[in-house]
Amino acid sequence: MSAQSTAPSTPDVARDFSDLEISSTVTSPAATRPSSPIPASLPPSPLPSGKHKIAVIGSGSWGSALAKIAAENAVKRNDEFHSEVRMWVREKIVNGKPLTHVINRTHLNSRYLPDIKLPRNLVATPHLKDVVKDATLIVFVVPHQFLHTVLGELSRPGVLHPGARAISAIKGVEVNGTDIETFASLIEGRVGTPCSALSGANIALEVALGQFCETTIGCPTHEDSLLWSAVFNAPTFRVSAVEDVNGVSLGGALKNIVALAAGFVDGLGLGGNTKAAILRIGLGEMTEFCLEFFEGSQRETFSNESAGIADLITTCYGGRNRKCAEEFVKSGSTFDVIEKKLLNGQKLQGTATAEEVHNFLRARKRVHAYPLFEKVYQIAFEGLPPKSLVRGL
Repeated sequence: MSAQSTAPSTPDVARDFSDLEISSTVTSPAATRPSSPIPASLPPSPLPSGKHKIAVIGSGSWGSALAKIAAENAVKRNDEFHSEVRMWVREKIVNGKPLTHVINRTHLNSRYLPDIKLPRNLVATPHLKDVVKDATLIVFVVPHQFLHTVLGELSRPGVLHPGARAISAIKGVEVNGTDIETFASLIEGRVGTPCSALSGANIALEVALGQFCETTIGCPTHEDSLLWSAVFNAPTFRVSAVEDVNGVSLGGALKNIVALAAGFVDGLGLGGNTKAAILRIGLGEMTEFCLEFFEGSQRETFSNESAGIADLITTCYGGRNRKCAEEFVKSGSTFDVIEKKLLNGQKLQGTATAEEVHNFLRARKRVHAYPLFEKVYQIAFEGLPPKSLVRGL
């Protein structure tokens, strides 16, 4: 979902994997993972056609990448899915023409995924109510700053099908005083749809290019895991479903705070030892935060799943938060300036999450228990010198 890291990497890692067979010897409890391959029969659709209908709310790099996979799977399983997948695009004029017309004519989202051909059955749609009309499976992947506006429109009577299910691929948390909520929980509470969560080591461009990766889907029920695995599982996008919506949601949010710390390390010119220590400390704080404040969360989601350790590694070496934090140290510019300079209109998630988590921990009088989270907040918002990052950890 962001530009590649400027941190050193091993040159032999980037090879053509097309001739390799990628398999896993790891086995997992059947209760938390659907069998592979995906069962031929899915839970029934509430539509008269008997087919599920997919809608994607969001069209940035990550939204477009997920929409591409969903649309490809809808065609492959056209006995269970409507082939047309609609994607909400906030209308803009590009070279004198509406952006939705450009995407639907060229099958390219050149602003966020240049040169990536999108499936013909993926239809860019400017009006939200048209995107979700009769949709039974709704993917939320808008910047979190716009989520309340979207939910306000969707919560109007008659907009959503009563049998719809949702999934959130939005990174972040919402804090109100001593209360904290994931976006999956917020969506479920506002519009009344069961909501799963998707997160993992998934840089959008690499996913869209078909480079092999894994993702984790946290689901409230086994039925949800079957449906969302069918929507997203692909030969190069391996889905693992677990019954831990909060753990998957929090992994995707909190790793962005640690990624800022990793970027500070790179900006200071420190080496692999320091970054490895930051990742270990950060993973520990992510895990303990979720276990302390979200009942029923599973430690294994962080240690075993793509949504935990794998996503943390990827983000701390190749994500937008790391990149912007490195620039913060090197340039001395504010994060607002850096965001506009480097992110092509996309939003930086780590700073917003660091502030939300700080406010929550302060309200709960638990700041002292999460020293790395607090150091990142102080550097980003209070002028603490970045070189102070490792002191006292």
